[in-house]
Amino acid sequence: MNRTDRTSKASPSPKAAGKTSRYAFRLYVSGSTPRSTRAIRNIRKLCEEHLTGRYELEVVDIYQQPGRAGNEQIIAAPTLVKSLPLPLRRFIGDISETERILIGIGLAPATGGAAP
Repeated sequence: MNRTDRTSKASPSPKAAGKTSRYAFRLYVSGSTPRSTRAIRNIRKLCEEHLTGRYELEVVDIYQQPGRAGNEQIIAAPTLVKSLPLPLRRFIGDISETERILIGIGLAPATGGAAP
């Protein structure tokens, strides 16, 4: 899936950024293995449920395009790279830990610690 609807708008306030920001992801996979297939399915589901109409997803097969993995210093697959909004984040694995991914990309608050 490769969404390329790019618009240039003023940056939203930090408070509103979670609801209006555009997200750009690149998922590096290694062929059509069960782990790669699961990662693709999981990130597509996560994006459709939480970022409908606000994301771009590019899937890169490192067997077909090994140079791209080298340029991004990808050492394991599957690896998800979130390039927008900043900061850049990387997640290794099949993207099955939805809560961890949502926290990592800034869509869910981190939990844990003592309650106020």
